[in-house]
Amino acid sequence: MIDLRSDTITKPTVEMRAAMAAADVGDDQFGEDPTVNQLQRRVAELLGKEASLFFPTGVMANQCALRTLTHPGDDVIVMKDAHTVCHETGASAANSGIQFTEIGRLGEFTFEEFTSAIKHRGHIVHPPTTVVEIENTHNRAGGVIVPQDLIESVCAAAREGNIASFCDGARLWNAALASGKTFAELAAPFDLVSVAFSKGLGCPAGSMLVGSRDIIHRAVRYRRMLGGAMRQSGILAAACLYALDNHLEQLHNDHRNARMLAELLTKSSRVAMNLATVQTNIVIFDLIDGPDAPALVTRCERVGVRFFAFGPRTVRLVTHRDISTADCEQAAKQILASLAP
Repeated sequence: MIDLRSDTITKPTVEMRAAMAAADVGDDQFGEDPTVNQLQRRVAELLGKEASLFFPTGVMANQCALRTLTHPGDDVIVMKDAHTVCHETGASAANSGIQFTEIGRLGEFTFEEFTSAIKHRGHIVHPPTTVVEIENTHNRAGGVIVPQDLIESVCAAAREGNIASFCDGARLWNAALASGKTFAELAAPFDLVSVAFSKGLGCPAGSMLVGSRDIIHRAVRYRRMLGGAMRQSGILAAACLYALDNHLEQLHNDHRNARMLAELLTKSSRVAMNLATVQTNIVIFDLIDGPDAPALVTRCERVGVRFFAFGPRTVRLVTHRDISTADCEQAAKQILASLAP
């Protein structure tokens, strides 16, 4: 089976498993796991921040970030179709009592849309905007990279307005390698950044929050409140350290495979896709006629290709380290055959 559902389905390599088995561990709840501490220092340094905090999952990291930066009744400005809105089971309302204002479309928004969406503190009716969140890369827009100049201007304006800034950077590694910018450059404008290890880097678990010492110190409490305080989690952290040493550069392969896959699929007149959006490892396209998305998913699974329907006539494919160039060529062949009249 050629599995293109997500980069989360990757499995740890033999070498990564060996690193996990050999990990030096302690009780992380007491700050005594040396491997977790090493990972936290390293990621903070990579992203140019003072401190970082390890989490088992990306959703927990995102939810802890919002809980740390907001109060119940606050408003958070987010990009349209953000992960925290669409893919976290309403957790932000349940955990933090906040609401979202979505701006832009297809991973794009303007500075004016951001400033127009701000609800100022002290208004008798409006909930105050206390956070702006930017997802980079943007999943549902096809893995597009948010322009850095826009990020810098939005975060600067937010800071002037006493609004915190948070980057959902689950795939920030992809954004950095595809854009040629450093991780620290992409993280610099934000107060708080999340990154994930269980997607393109191929770890079985692990995400981080990175920010100032003060914010991370506050986040420790909310991590425990969300059930994220772990014990000998150095076993997981060891996988993340291994990935930083060995798997980062491989993301370039995922990006090239996604581009090739997209170009092959556009040969079909039944595929509507903007190739300019295929910037990293995600390919999203619409079906003009023929089978709808669920029917195409069913047809392709029967011939050994697995992916998701992202809407009635929208499909998403994600390349990753467990999928080769030959796999992508074969997947394109089977998808095109399944689309044929």
